[in-house]
Amino acid sequence: MRIRAGTIVTILLLTGCQHTGLENTRVGPKPPAGTPIVTEAVDGLIVGHRLMAAGEYELALRAYSRAAAEHGMNADVLSALGSANLKLGRLNQAKRLLRRAVEQDAEHVPAWNNLGVVLAELGEDGEARSVFRNAFALDNGNSDEIRENLRLAIAKSENTSYAAVQENKFELVRRGNGRYLLLGTPETDDEQ
Repeated sequence: MRIRAGTIVTILLLTGCQHTGLENTRVGPKPPAGTPIVTEAVDGLIVGHRLMAAGEYELALRAYSRAAAEHGMNADVLSALGSANLKLGRLNQAKRLLRRAVEQDAEHVPAWNNLGVVLAELGEDGEARSVFRNAFALDNGNSDEIRENLRLAIAKSENTSYAAVQENKFELVRRGNGRYLLLGTPETDDEQ
């Protein structure tokens, strides 16, 4: 009986030492020939812009935070963080970030435009109008989106009955390279 128990223990110990083929579970098959090897991560700003376009604002905010670690808190990063916060409904935080962006780079057109969007959302129509006017001037009037934002802000700030009778729902829309469009859609009789 003792020999059997000893033999069983020895067999069990030897089976524990056998090669199972599972040691390198993290190593997959080799890539096909000619596949480029990527050693750097994709820029957090690019990832964030793609996530914003996909409606994943919380994930975009994380990607922009990673970009801040990579690039520092420059005007592009601050503008992107502000835009993500705006889409998440964090208007005061977005306002602070976008103000910092335009303080750092007074000619950063997307940051000025996005700040105008935040101000319009907060109901600060006079300042929104001024900010959109500044963005329009810096852009030399080249952007139809900024022109429309300015037109809506002027109409809303100059005509209080316009705002009372015809409420606009503002929406932030990304228009490439960090530009956003503030769309005003009048309510129809069905919505009132």
